Amino acid sequence: MDMNQYLEVFIEESKEHLQTCSEQLLVLEKNPEDLSIVNEIFRSAHTLKGMSATMGYEDLANLTHKMENVLDGIRNSQIILTPELFDVIFLAVDDLEAIVMSIAEGGDGKRDVKNVVRQLQLIEKGESPVFSSIAETAAASTVHEKEEVTSGEYDEFELTVLQQSKEQGFDSYEISIDLREDCLLKAARVFMVYEVLEKSGEVIKSNPPVELLEEEQFDRKFTVTVVTKESSEELHKKVMKISEVEKVDINALNLDDLRHTANAKEEKKAAVDNQAQERNALLLSENKETKKTKKQAPVKPASSKTIRVNIERLDILMNLFEELVIDRGRLDQISSDLDNQELHETVERMSRITSDLQTIVLNMRMVPVETVFNRFPKMVRQLARDLNKKVDLEIIGAETELDRTVIDEIGDPLVHLLRNAMDHGIETPEERLAKGKNEEGKILLKAYHSGNHVFIEIDDDGAGINKDLVLNKAFSNGILTKEAAATLTDKQIYELIFASGFSTAETISDVSGRGVGLDVVKNTIESLGGSVTIDSKENEGSIFLIQLPLTLSIISVMLVEIQKEKYAIPLSSIIETAIIKKEDIMNAHNQQVIDFRGKVLPLLFLKEIFEVPVHQEEEEFLSVVIVRKGDKLAGLVVDSFIGQLEIVLKSLGNYLTSAFAISGATILGDGQVALIIDCNTLIH
Repeated sequence: MDMNQYLEVFIEESKEHLQTCSEQLLVLEKNPEDLSIVNEIFRSAHTLKGMSATMGYEDLANLTHKMENVLDGIRNSQIILTPELFDVIFLAVDDLEAIVMSIAEGGDGKRDVKNVVRQLQLIEKGESPVFSSIAETAAASTVHEKEEVTSGEYDEFELTVLQQSKEQGFDSYEISIDLREDCLLKAARVFMVYEVLEKSGEVIKSNPPVELLEEEQFDRKFTVTVVTKESSEELHKKVMKISEVEKVDINALNLDDLRHTANAKEEKKAAVDNQAQERNALLLSENKETKKTKKQAPVKPASSKTIRVNIERLDILMNLFEELVIDRGRLDQISSDLDNQELHETVERMSRITSDLQTIVLNMRMVPVETVFNRFPKMVRQLARDLNKKVDLEIIGAETELDRTVIDEIGDPLVHLLRNAMDHGIETPEERLAKGKNEEGKILLKAYHSGNHVFIEIDDDGAGINKDLVLNKAFSNGILTKEAAATLTDKQIYELIFASGFSTAETISDVSGRGVGLDVVKNTIESLGGSVTIDSKENEGSIFLIQLPLTLSIISVMLVEIQKEKYAIPLSSIIETAIIKKEDIMNAHNQQVIDFRGKVLPLLFLKEIFEVPVHQEEEEFLSVVIVRKGDKLAGLVVDSFIGQLEIVLKSLGNYLTSAFAISGATILGDGQVALIIDCNTLIH
């Protein structure tokens, strides 16, 4: 049986369990006396170990097993938690995440984990200097006991595999094999047994685990669970042909009995855990000089009725719906041309239905930003330790949803802004105390909806931005003249740090430099149709505000005409439209401009930029679309306005990626293609 059919489920569930481990470890670090949190982490690690062993990922199973042993020592009050011990466990989780990501990308799940395994083993045996053990002997015996897995015990993942195998016509057997007492190469015989059985079906579990069998850490008897379409008689005959095999017992598995046993065991385990928790809480409270108020375990949210859907299927659904939107526009056009009332009413009804369908399809593609935010608490913790700073990260609005396309791109810019806040925003505890601040800095990561946009704020209470330092650097880099600087607002001065290669740092840091790479952050956000602004007060902190569109697939545009060609300008970039006289146009610094409500507004003639063939001369009045990029405005000169429209954004393909100021194209109701203008590229 091919185990690859379970791979997608395995990867998704592994990510969820590792996320639980990371989140709960951060909670545990703040509440080390709350053993219910340890139990939560232990359960996730235990399930992950069983899944990994079933799927054959030995490095993953082995590392999780070692981490599980340490967690078991913690919850049994045999190991006391220290910051150094947390470092080792977080390191183990990092390695586990790397292995799962490798598997997700098509790798074999192999990784050198010897270093972290060795550290976990030292902790487990009480030999490591990075932790305190209060019962070394008991810990050693606990490890030994955990390696003895009772035959016939199956976790939820293994039971699911057995059940699905049964539904596909496979039989499940538990095969106990006794090797001869004088057998010299036990590992070689185990390998031969596996080779025979895997030709007949699939081995999904062994007892002892595979890694112990390979190291010959068993007496002479072992058990394997196999799913196959062959009979027990055939399996018995094949295994008995292997030399030095003395005895083979085969039992057919009854899945109902197994599930009943598993449920009973889980109930008993929960009862034991509760008793142990009460006992260990008492023990810990006696060892503490000051007793802390115990916090209740986080309550698990009620499970909702959901179904996993491959994102590729949603992409296909989205593409099909986009074609439907194009046809809807075509039908609107035909209905208007024919002036048929019945057809008009039918098209109107279809438009309402497709609008509702559009909302549903777009919502299906929406993903909570917590999928990106989840990795930041652990990153901030490690960075704070590296920088010798104390930082509290608060996350608000993690449930806010964004289109998956935007989610995929926004992670790296946020990482850079957070690292920037940690390195050059938040001061050291000594500096903060000298300024009269709390020694622990605070970073607020906040997401929220507003209209058709999502806003993400990164707010720190650190040193803020030094205006004079920024201006002096801008002068020395030739970015700004002193005359131009006199006209800038504070916010415009702060935004100078987005210039390419701009940095106010005296020395380049491995973590970040204030401004190093921020131009890349800005470019990435603007390529998503978004914008980023800064506000800051020296010695009080900084706020980076990112504005992003909800979706990139279907957008609202203003359709305009340039000679005989049609173009679309995204509404998110438009301030307003205007009609001006040609005689109002002035020249300044080799640029045609107009006076727009007291401001000098540069004009961009699109027919010249896009080299549109001229069929008619300009009239006395010009149509202008006022667009914005951050605080900068410009007027795009067109020949006429057609109107507002919802369009499907189509890529230009690999051959036209270099097309200047064009972000894509769309098909209009009359079958024509309209190019979509990228306003961010036009405004400098």
